[in-house]
Amino acid sequence: MKNILIIGAGRSASACINYCLKNAKERGWFVTVADADPKQAEKRINNHPNGRSAWLDVTKKNDRKDLISRHDIVVSLLPAHLHLLVAKDCIQFQKHLVTASYVSKEMYRLGDEARDASLIFMGEMGLDPGIDHMSAMRLLNQIRDKGGNIKAFRSYAGGLIAPESDDNPWHYKFTWNPRNVVLAGQGTAQYMEEGKYKYTPYSRLFKEHHTIDVPEMGKYEAYANRDSLLYREIYGVEGIPNILRATLRAPGFCDAWNALVQIGLTDGSYPIHDADKITYHEWMNAYLPEGNGSVKERMANFLGEDVDSEVMQKLEWLGLFKKVKINLAQATPALILEHLLLQKWTLKPEDKDMIIMQHEIEYELKGKNYNVVSSMVMKGNGEEDTAMARLVGLPMGIFVKLIIDGKITTTGVNIPVMKEVYDPVLDELEKYGVIFKEQEVEV
Repeated sequence: MKNILIIGAGRSASACINYCLKNAKERGWFVTVADADPKQAEKRINNHPNGRSAWLDVTKKNDRKDLISRHDIVVSLLPAHLHLLVAKDCIQFQKHLVTASYVSKEMYRLGDEARDASLIFMGEMGLDPGIDHMSAMRLLNQIRDKGGNIKAFRSYAGGLIAPESDDNPWHYKFTWNPRNVVLAGQGTAQYMEEGKYKYTPYSRLFKEHHTIDVPEMGKYEAYANRDSLLYREIYGVEGIPNILRATLRAPGFCDAWNALVQIGLTDGSYPIHDADKITYHEWMNAYLPEGNGSVKERMANFLGEDVDSEVMQKLEWLGLFKKVKINLAQATPALILEHLLLQKWTLKPEDKDMIIMQHEIEYELKGKNYNVVSSMVMKGNGEEDTAMARLVGLPMGIFVKLIIDGKITTTGVNIPVMKEVYDPVLDELEKYGVIFKEQEVEV
């Protein structure tokens, strides 16, 4: 069991591929990297003697099945909605599967078939989700093992730009799939606060942010992330009165992004007619009622902002009020916004991205109350060796090694919340600088 297939050679794939290739040379593995862009796959292999590249359109059933059938373990770095195609083939040909995406209900339904075939299907094995689960479970179990009673669990993570590379008013650049950034948060966030259910719809999500302190880094904004309630049972905290998972951004980001949401620019459900012929200025005007004043002034009034506010300065910096043609035929608002942001938020070759992850836990032990803050900060080293790629890819690569070495016994469809997974993965990640620093105080 030494033939590994990695499907996807995009921006988050490099660390996983490099890890597997390094171990391939030392352990006699063979690694195939398949992508719809064969040149990108060739670049990732970089003439390694234990690797090869392959062209793959994953929607081509026969090509996909042929590749999967010739390998022992499949790592899927595809968009989440395509994992199911790969998973069904993995069951047919009895291959293990590792992904970094949230596990869908449809994927969970394959659990019995995977278990019956003694297959390991591990999802959410990246950064967030992934390292967040593993580090949280280790800390929660350490508290429980000494008799602590958990009262609150809050977990935060963000892919950010390092302060030394922060050169724009949004204090943000793309370090992962731009489309996912544009569409982030759609739906209704769910969490618990003081024993009460809380629901925040997308229309209010970025307005209702709060601020947290990250040791040695300062203040960051946080907005609620997806359905935190799903993790009560998974984390073993069913009766807990406070649980929240949230995304971090630099101060000022959320209010400005809320403005984009209120205008309607993150909507991917309809096309903008003649988008290839109109300017950004004309596009913005189309969202506003007629009135006196410039488009920028009327937009500020619509948003309830001063025309020179920080929010308006951010929108102007993006170029939304410029008389420059959009040049995208029949594109949705979300696609136009993504196209514009790619011109503004792309990493420069020397830029350093930054990942921040922080867990905050309140617990009671022997009549005393304690707060624990566990924080991890990692910076990248240029646009290729990003912290995002490392922290998405390394956990998957390490887990592949654990499967090959026979260290994983849990079969079926799972996420990495069991000790046999999180202990060895987190221990090895520490060698790559993934270190959580803890501060505990009695309150």
